Amino acid sequence: MSGQEILADMTVSISELKKNPMAAVDSGEGFPVAVLNRNKPAFYCVPADAYELLMDKLEDMELNKLADARRGQEVIKVSIDEL
Repeated sequence: MSGQEILADMTVSISELKKNPMAAVDSGEGFPVAVLNRNKPAFYCVPADAYELLMDKLEDMELNKLADARRGQEVIKVSIDEL
């Protein structure tokens, strides 16, 4: 693999992250920050709010997949009293 795409607008080096982790995260202004090791992305720092949104989107995708799989199945009607 010759190069690896950086999937963030902001980058910091491992050294910068070690010196001041919160400054590195804050440099992304709420968006992910790519942490580089030898000019290649080693990992991404994702602020908690952005991570929560990402997890919500993934959960929505899984629920949509489940709903799509159940499309066309026989509908069984029940009343609340029967439960």
